[in-house]
Amino acid sequence: MTAAMQAMLPKILIVDDNSANRLSLRRLLAKTQADLIEADSGNAALAACLDHQFALILLDVNMPDMDGFEVASLLSDEEGSRDTPIIFISAAYDDLSRLRGYGSGGVDYIAKPVNDVILRSKVNVFLELYRRKQELEVALEQLSDHTKALEREIELRQRSEQQVWHRASHDALTDLPNRMLFMDRIANAIERGRRHQRSFALCYIDIDGFKPVNDTYGHQVGDELLRAIAQRLRKLVRPEDTVSRLGGDEFAVILEEMIDTATTAQRLGEDVCGELRKPYLLKTTQGLIPIEIGASLGIAMFPLHAEASDPLIFAADQAMYRAKRSGKNRCVMADLHVRPELL
Repeated sequence: MTAAMQAMLPKILIVDDNSANRLSLRRLLAKTQADLIEADSGNAALAACLDHQFALILLDVNMPDMDGFEVASLLSDEEGSRDTPIIFISAAYDDLSRLRGYGSGGVDYIAKPVNDVILRSKVNVFLELYRRKQELEVALEQLSDHTKALEREIELRQRSEQQVWHRASHDALTDLPNRMLFMDRIANAIERGRRHQRSFALCYIDIDGFKPVNDTYGHQVGDELLRAIAQRLRKLVRPEDTVSRLGGDEFAVILEEMIDTATTAQRLGEDVCGELRKPYLLKTTQGLIPIEIGASLGIAMFPLHAEASDPLIFAADQAMYRAKRSGKNRCVMADLHVRPELL
């Protein structure tokens, strides 16, 4: 038998202070598919259990210094050996001895002189149980590995789906929600507003003076400017509000809950215009240059100006164009007298 095959065999510990008894047990179990290890005392048995994982322990009861019951009791206190089955071997086969053996952690009891048929039969039963246990542990480990691999695959798929959805629903330049996601967000805002009877504001923003920046400094600087505008807009609102880039130099902001009156919305819109007018320090071929632009902003309130998505957007868009026609860099509230769905 090769060393590799020997290492794969289950191990049986034979514990007896009498060498002749150990030799006899070894001969009886010679054809058993197990690696036989001997110990001539209780201390030697405890030491062997620290170095090996045994399928079964054949333990003599009557030994000097430490008898088999004491050895079994100590082994049952150790995590690595408490589940190892122990068969006691003793000339004393009375009920009291057997009860003491079972109470010490033994699973079976064999009387001396040992009957070879009984011994091999019992040993084979425990070896088969050990093999089944090992097979079960391997199967459980494989199942665990498979489960972990499946969880990783699910996680990767979910992450991939999230990335695909993010790319489909966000502007590639500014990473703001695009028009598709904006339409979904405003529909949800209207639903919440109806359910909780709350107002919210929709701001339509068009950047004034953006085209000259593109024409003068190039599209790369224009893109940097759009990213800087997006960053300022994000900082001006709460995380639960929506800032969206609708395309080109047009943005929209959905302000929920905190906007309870048109006056509040007007004041915040003017703050947005003022913040966007502040110079942007951008890197150009001529070095860092402060660039100034403006913003025309139109505001429509739900449900004051409209109670559905398209009319509300129309009202905010028309208010934005009124801001442009009146001199740009202004914030204008939607017309209260003409509801856009009637136009």
